[in-house]
Formats: sequence, structure tokens, C-alpha cells
Amino acid sequence: MNYSHLRTIYEKGGPYATVYLEGRSPSADAATQIRLRWEELREQLSDNGADESLLESIDAVVLVDEPTEVHTDGRIIVATSEGVLLDEHWDAALGDGDAAHYGQVPELGAFLRQESRQFDVILVIAGQDGANVRELSVTPDRERSENDGVHVTGDNDEEINKPRRGAYSHNQIRRRVDEIIKDNARTVADFVDRLITDHAPDALVLAGEVQGRTVVKAELSVRAEEMLHEISEGGDEDAGAEEAIDVAIRTLVTKLAEEREAENSDRLGESKAHDRAVEGRAEVEKAVRRGAVATLLLDDAEASEGEAEIVAEAILSSAEIGLSHDPMSDGIAAILRYDVGAALAD
Repeated sequence: MNYSHLRTIYEKGGPYATVYLEGRSPSADAATQIRLRWEELREQLSDNGADESLLESIDAVVLVDEPTEVHTDGRIIVATSEGVLLDEHWDAALGDGDAAHYGQVPELGAFLRQESRQFDVILVIAGQDGANVRELSVTPDRERSENDGVHVTGDNDEEINKPRRGAYSHNQIRRRVDEIIKDNARTVADFVDRLITDHAPDALVLAGEVQGRTVVKAELSVRAEEMLHEISEGGDEDAGAEEAIDVAIRTLVTKLAEEREAENSDRLGESKAHDRAVEGRAEVEKAVRRGAVATLLLDDAEASEGEAEIVAEAILSSAEIGLSHDPMSDGIAAILRYDVGAALAD
């Protein structure tokens, strides 16, 4: 994945404070809990050399009037003496607890692992009268986040009631109803296409009752079909249907994450066979400092020694970053832009 949007953080120069606040269950005393948790981390950062202006900038993010979101969703915060540079939700499901780091580069390994497992999904819950369309951000092991859904339908406000008898006039009515249903589906497909153009999601999930799915699917563009995953679970009528969809999407995203990591491992193996990859801290560090790294691969579970510095160099040199589930020397590897001899030559 490309993380060039983080370059501005590294370009500021350190030292940096990196704070991880895990998400916790909603609580009536959330404000007190957040304050106590931050006080402990604040003291740790101060002892390690962080100045008061830096700490005060983080105060403003953590000690807010309404602390519920910070408490339940978690936070990753990166700051320097110039102010807060990164303030994002942090995965409530990791269970690693709170952490604070102070050094010449931010400690973004855990954040990047979360981001590498995150998928942007367009969910279309189809019916004959159109569809409920939602934009979701989903990882295999965290609560999904989503924008407000929108009901998309055609311009026609006629009721969709197919006649039960087979008279000629009824056949005309039936054809008109079919036209309305198709028009609704075409409007949904056009709306989804605009979302794909504007937001470049990772997947399109089509759910809902069979008739609705069938007619919407028939109207989808080729590029929508290429990222389409159809599920038979649920609708949007009740909590049970919503839960079924949530389970199905989480199962899908788990599969997509595994496929993404497996693809990275395959690419690494193929690149090694062609002398265009290195493993281990020393060689990766040398390659990344020379701008020779196309993709930096991190162990999908554990941070390696010196990882933060290598990640910094990789992002500054516009390298992509991904995860691998296969064992790597020192838990780190790199796919190179050119062959090893040129990349590591003295």
C-alpha cells in the first residue's frame, strides 16, 4: 500500500511523540479514565525528554469536553513541538494496551499494520425499489466504521405492485412495473460507479433480497463487476439482518486480507528468485537508504528491531509498505526497484 500521505509527518523532523490509546468499553467515568491513562503516558514522555509544548498539544486532543469517542474508539497521535501531526482512530480490538514513544522518528509500525488490513467497502443492500448504499471501512478484527447510508432510487414515484392475474391489462401493468424496477437498478448502478470513481474502494458488496440483487447486478458496469462480492445474507429491515451482513462482510475482509498478504509473500519469493529482493535488517536498511526499495514488507504480527527508522526511510523514498505472513530474516524484507547487486553496491 502507498503511504505517501504520511511523508509530511517525516519531513517535519523530530523528535516525535507517538501515543497509542486503545479503545475501551463505554463507561460513565470515561473522562476520568482517559485523564488517568494519559497522565501516566504523559509522565513517561516527559521523563524521556518531551517538552511541555509538545505535551500540551496532545492534551488538547485527549482531554476534550466529550471524551467518549477517544475512550471507545482509541487514538494514535503523533506530535512534535510544532503540534499534532497525526490524530487517527486506533484499533480497539488489538488489546495491546496504551503506549507512548519518544524518538527521532515516529513509531508507526502498529498503525501501518492496522491500515494494511483495512478495506474500504461499498455496501449495496438492494431491493426492487432501489438500494441502501453505504461506505464502510472494515478490518478483520475491529468494529467497522461507516458513513451515513443513502437510499438510492429512480425518479419514478409509482408504487411497485405487480398484479396477480394474467389479463392483458395486467400484463401491461407488469411490464410497467418491470421498467420501474430496472430504472431503479440503473440509478443505483450509476450512483455506485460515481462512488468508485471518487473514492476508489477495495471491494463492492451486493446484499439484499434475491430479486433486488439480480436486477442491480445486471446493471453494474464492468469495473464494478470486477470488485463485486455478492452475499445472500440479510437486508436492512432488522437487527438480525444487519448482524448477518456484518458477519459476512467481516468474513470477506478476513479472506481479502489473507489474500493480500499471500500475494506479498508470493511477490517476495518471485523477486528473490530474480535477485530483486533482500531480507534482514542490515541489507534492507542499506537498500532503503539508497532509495532502491519498491515495497517494504513487515512481519504481520511483530515489529522488528529498528523498524521505525526503516519505515521512515521507505516512506520518504515513496516505497510501498505491506505485510507478509511468511517468516523473514529479522522480520523484515524488501522488494527492490532493481537488482541486488546495483542496490547494495558500495
